[in-house]
Amino acid sequence: MRRSSSSLFTFHFSLFTRLGFTLLELAVVVFIISLMASLIFPAFYGSDSKIKSDARKTASLLRYLNDNAISAKETYPLKFDLGEGELSWKGPDGEKSEKVRSLAGVYLQSKGELKKGEVTVFFGPLGIREYMALHLLEDEKEMTVSINPVSGRVKVAEGWQQ
Repeated sequence: MRRSSSSLFTFHFSLFTRLGFTLLELAVVVFIISLMASLIFPAFYGSDSKIKSDARKTASLLRYLNDNAISAKETYPLKFDLGEGELSWKGPDGEKSEKVRSLAGVYLQSKGELKKGEVTVFFGPLGIREYMALHLLEDEKEMTVSINPVSGRVKVAEGWQQ
């Protein structure tokens, strides 16, 4: 019962000349294409505008300073330079600053609406002392970031609110 070498060669050769792809190969290619699409398409369609990004970043900073001031029982200043559109603060990580080009004004309960100059607010051991709202403006879109001194809750809302 000896097989001829030509039939063995033909059988072996036919295994490597199959047509088409396996289900696993197709699934991997579809996964890679969908992953690339999910990373590329948001950049083309502008799903996240600069003002929304600034609002989320500012809200995060307000939460961070308020929560750390309460937990560390420290006082942290936050300075708004409305002319330059810059925020400067001293927190547990040291002194930092960041540009927020869409910053249009600050509303403080004690001072009202401020649109020019510099304003400094303090986050003390009991949190922020008064209601504050930051107004952001870009093109025709307006957003408000506010912090409540009683609850410490930071809220981001579309439109101009006090």
